[in-house]
Amino acid sequence: MVTPNWPGVDKEWARTIDVASTSDADAPGTVRRWHLLDNGAQLSRLGLVPAGTLLCVHGNPTWSYLWRTLLAAGSDPAHPWRVVAVDQLDMGYSERTGTFRRLADRISDLGDLTDALGLAGPVVTAGHDWGGVISLGWALAHPQHLAGVVLTNTAVHQPPGSAIPPALRLALHPAIHGWGTTTTDAFLRVTHSLAHPPLPADVRKAYMAPYRGAHRRTGVGNFVADIPVDASHPSFSALTGVAEGLRGLKVPALILWGPRDPVFSERYLKDLLTRLPHADVHRFEGAGHLVAEDRNMAAPIFQWLAGNVAADGGSLEVGALTPGGHRPHQADPEQAEFLPLWDLLGKQAAGPAGADTAVAEMAPDGTVARSLSWQQLDRKILDLAAGLREAGVDSGSRVSLMVPPGVDLTVALYACLRLGAVVVVADAGLGTRGLSRAVKGATPDFLIGIDRALAAASVLGWPGRRISVRELPAARRRMLGVEASLDALARTGAGRGSTQPGDNVDPDAPAAVLFTSGSTGPAKGVLYAHRQLAAMRDTVAATFEIRPGARLVAGFAPFALLGPALGAVSVTPAMDVTAPRTLTASALAAAAAAIDATVVFASPAALRNVLATRDDLDEAGRKALAVIGLLLSAGAPVPEPLLAEVQRLLPRASLHTPYGMTEALPVTDISLEQIQAGDAHAAAGTVVGAGNGVCVGWPVHGALLAVVPLAADGTAPGSQPVTGPGVTGEILVSAPHVKEAYDRLWLTQQESASLPGWHRTGDVGHFDGAGRLWVEGRLAHVVTAPGAVVTPVGAEQAIERLEGVRLAAVTGVGPAGAQAVVAVVETVPAGRKAGPAAPQLAGRVRRAAREAGVQVSAVLEVPAQPTDIRHNAKIDRSRLSRWATRVLAGGRPGKP
Repeated sequence: MVTPNWPGVDKEWARTIDVASTSDADAPGTVRRWHLLDNGAQLSRLGLVPAGTLLCVHGNPTWSYLWRTLLAAGSDPAHPWRVVAVDQLDMGYSERTGTFRRLADRISDLGDLTDALGLAGPVVTAGHDWGGVISLGWALAHPQHLAGVVLTNTAVHQPPGSAIPPALRLALHPAIHGWGTTTTDAFLRVTHSLAHPPLPADVRKAYMAPYRGAHRRTGVGNFVADIPVDASHPSFSALTGVAEGLRGLKVPALILWGPRDPVFSERYLKDLLTRLPHADVHRFEGAGHLVAEDRNMAAPIFQWLAGNVAADGGSLEVGALTPGGHRPHQADPEQAEFLPLWDLLGKQAAGPAGADTAVAEMAPDGTVARSLSWQQLDRKILDLAAGLREAGVDSGSRVSLMVPPGVDLTVALYACLRLGAVVVVADAGLGTRGLSRAVKGATPDFLIGIDRALAAASVLGWPGRRISVRELPAARRRMLGVEASLDALARTGAGRGSTQPGDNVDPDAPAAVLFTSGSTGPAKGVLYAHRQLAAMRDTVAATFEIRPGARLVAGFAPFALLGPALGAVSVTPAMDVTAPRTLTASALAAAAAAIDATVVFASPAALRNVLATRDDLDEAGRKALAVIGLLLSAGAPVPEPLLAEVQRLLPRASLHTPYGMTEALPVTDISLEQIQAGDAHAAAGTVVGAGNGVCVGWPVHGALLAVVPLAADGTAPGSQPVTGPGVTGEILVSAPHVKEAYDRLWLTQQESASLPGWHRTGDVGHFDGAGRLWVEGRLAHVVTAPGAVVTPVGAEQAIERLEGVRLAAVTGVGPAGAQAVVAVVETVPAGRKAGPAAPQLAGRVRRAAREAGVQVSAVLEVPAQPTDIRHNAKIDRSRLSRWATRVLAGGRPGKP
């Protein structure tokens, strides 16, 4: 055949081959003509020896064109692979057979083709849509050749109790099926419309090309008709055979998924992972059904192949991997004895403090709403753990906790951990859209929530069997699909659980998925093992000398859960935990007075509001705050002037601002006194590297830090960690409490761990001559001005010292390498509208930035900076850059 000019396809790849059919759909001796895209001849012509063969199988209604980027990547001399992308019979440019080919026939057809090609191992299959099932069927039938499997948006089983996707139900409807799939090209057009962003016209035309005319679309209609909707369908047994066969598949597996898929939703990914628990998974947030078009799949696939399929055809031994494909940590002979997160909780309950308050939560009127002693807390955890086990929660079950910080969340969290369940914590601070994305991506088996969360779960379709915090009326329970309540489960488990369930927990088993704030892109799930959670507890205790019996006010949600693990009495103040800036001075003082607090955890936004409302304090409140001995503020950099104001309110407290992230908390620590001493050194010029950015101090107990130097293009491409002073680069951290992996974000994890033994934080900074770390911003926010790489935080801090400036952000406008530096400020009082700053303010801002070594080209003003929901402090500089571009181009300012 004459090969048309298909965008992205080398004409040398296209070929046809006649294959003897052994399918039951064909008479004996039948020969079928197949069309392929195959770079094998090209590799041979170039003298390249492939490491193996990628056998790529498309679904319905695409064709081999779907895999063109893999063919191009496989032809790269740096990593040659033979890529064979088939057009299934009756599809693409292969023969129209005139027969109805069932799933079993298609698996047999593929085997006939590979036999004719003489395909031998190592072979890695790649499948999409129904091509995923067919490729897996081939894989199970050819174990002698198989070295791995790659899957994208497919399904091998219909979860019980759930209907097939609405789009497929419509396509199967007798009134629609023939017309929609064969008579017209509607099914193709709808499928192509699922691309994000839309397909270019020439690519869409190439996808349509093999299916022009109803006679060319019979395979499309037959493919839809062969979907096994129930056990009576002729292809049900073949599909079941593939689904069950996967449970014994031990070769490496990679799943690349587009979550915005109306056909293959997250429930199908969840089902695949029950069958291939060792699979590496990457969810491309924002991508959909045509994930191969929405994202660059070639790079992660070939990166994965390099690490999982050896040149001699061998593959990684997956039996040594934990679920998710992560290698368990090797035991360190010098490593401290592992004590589970709840170890001190149990010791407090059994000791002399057993009858004392352990956890409490405050009412808006300043009184204690609820509290539990250590003995009560331990008993409730044991009872609930037993009840949850009766309800089906088991080791490895994922349990989403939609409960505000306080007594209920503490009990539920520790009960789940003691069972070996994996807690999923995605707080409401992510906002409705971010929270929904996080919960669906984590695919929990159970969801424990307050009434409002259960209602949202019902409306937004969150996965998981529902458990309410409180008993609900029968009608409400039915409407929300609630099976039980925590109270009822605790009663069921009362006296039935072991006194110490979970003491034999595997330290390297998954324990929690904690979500990032989403301030620099979609929130990422961060997977922690039990060992790492325990290491976090030990790091906090050793760094800040928090001992059992300490009394802390948890004004920052993540720390509310650490109190019992530290053996510390903890209280949650009356505030909206989804909005830290709602913490008032009176609420903080009431919580402190309730437990005679000695420690306070609070975010910078919370501290700002505490200072703003301090005039409401009465004498008792002032006395309660005056005895605080330690304040920790985390979540965003804390300016020294803010800390100085807080010091006047908490005169006896040592004020610390630990630096960290969801992936590793904390990483460094510094006190106000040390910050002020550093400022003095910077002013005097006595310490190399001091002054640019925010000084966050020295590494915490057990942590090591380094940087990878920045290049002229604003990236950090090097591989040599640097610890000397004055070198700006991406910050690296190594510590026992660094996360296990990013959850179902294999590619992100690979990038973050590209330097063995280190976590790449994505933050930029440098060390000074005293060994302190200075944070200068995010790597993604570095501005590449002509002849200079500008990190934002140093200039922002200088601008925020100006009278009348509340928050400042420095960002870039224009093409990389020639960006103009723009400063965006929020004033006090707030300006009435967004746009160019007044000349006097602009002049002051430029001078302040210049003194910090940054030349600002334009100054803009906003009534309020766009900050993240969780911290109310992290400014979305990428969003500001897009807004500033529009404003400086003469567009209407609007709201950033």
